[in-house]
Amino acid sequence: MEKLRAIFDSIGTPVLMVVFATLFIIEGRRQLRKRVQSRWHRIFINFVVSLPAFTLLRLLLIPAMVWLAVQNEGWHFGLNYLYNLPAWAEAAIAFILLDYTNYCWHILNHKIPLLWRFHLVHHTDADLDVTTAIRFHFGEIIGSVFFRGAAVVVLGATPLLVLIYEIVFEACTQFHHSNMKLPLKVEKALNILMVTPRMHGIHHSVVRSETDSNYSVIFSFWDRIHRTMNLHIPQQQVVIGVPMYSNHQELTIGFLLKLPFTKIRAWKLNVPEENSGKEEIRY
Repeated sequence: MEKLRAIFDSIGTPVLMVVFATLFIIEGRRQLRKRVQSRWHRIFINFVVSLPAFTLLRLLLIPAMVWLAVQNEGWHFGLNYLYNLPAWAEAAIAFILLDYTNYCWHILNHKIPLLWRFHLVHHTDADLDVTTAIRFHFGEIIGSVFFRGAAVVVLGATPLLVLIYEIVFEACTQFHHSNMKLPLKVEKALNILMVTPRMHGIHHSVVRSETDSNYSVIFSFWDRIHRTMNLHIPQQQVVIGVPMYSNHQELTIGFLLKLPFTKIRAWKLNVPEENSGKEEIRY
C-alpha cells in the first residue's frame, strides 16, 4: 500500500485537484450550456453527496484494486501473463483494455435495474459541470469494487498501471463532465480519440435514446466500435437530467442518498425522439 500513498495520494490527488479547479474556473467563464439551477447550491449538494462515495473510493475501491494487482503478481493470472512483450507494450494494452471494461461497466449501470438505482443519482443532476463528476452514490462505488477488481485480475494489470489508469480515469471524468465551451474545431479533433464535454453532455440528456449512447470514459472509439456513438444533437437542444426526477426542489441531499432504496419511477418524457442525421458535434 506504500505505492498507493506515494502515487495516488502524493501525486494523483494534487493533480486531480488542480484539474478540478482549472475546469471549474474555465467553465464559469466559458459556459457550454446555460444553467438551470443555482451553481453554488448544486456545488454544496454534489459535494456532500460525494463524501461517502469519495471515502469508499479511497479506502475501499482503489486499495482493493491495488491489492488484487499485487496478489496477481504472484498468481500470474490474466491476459498480460499470456504473452511476453516489452513492458511499455503490456502496459499500453492493459490501460486500453481497462478503459474498455469501464465502458462495459457503464453500460451495465444503465441496463441492469439494480445498478441503475445507484447510477441514477449521478444522472438526476439537472445541470452538468465538473461537480457532477463527483456526484455518485456510495452504493455504486461498492458495486464497482467487484467488477473493476475482477477486471484488474482478468487483464493482469500491475499495481502501478492500476494507479496510473485511475488518475487518468478521474481526470478525464472531470473533463468530459465539465460545462467548458471549447472551440468546435478543437473539440472535434479531441473527440477523435477521447470523450469530450459535448459528447458526454448528450449522454446526460432527458431523452432516453440520447442517454443510451456515449458510454465511453477515456477513449471515445469504444462507442464508435459498438455503434453507441451519438454526436449530432446541438448542445442548446440538450436538456440535462432524468425526466421523472425533474423537480429540482425534491433533489435534496437526503433524497439523493435514499433514492436507490425507494421505488424508482418509470422513464417518461413527452418529447418525440426523432433526432437523426450526420454524425457530427454541433453547437
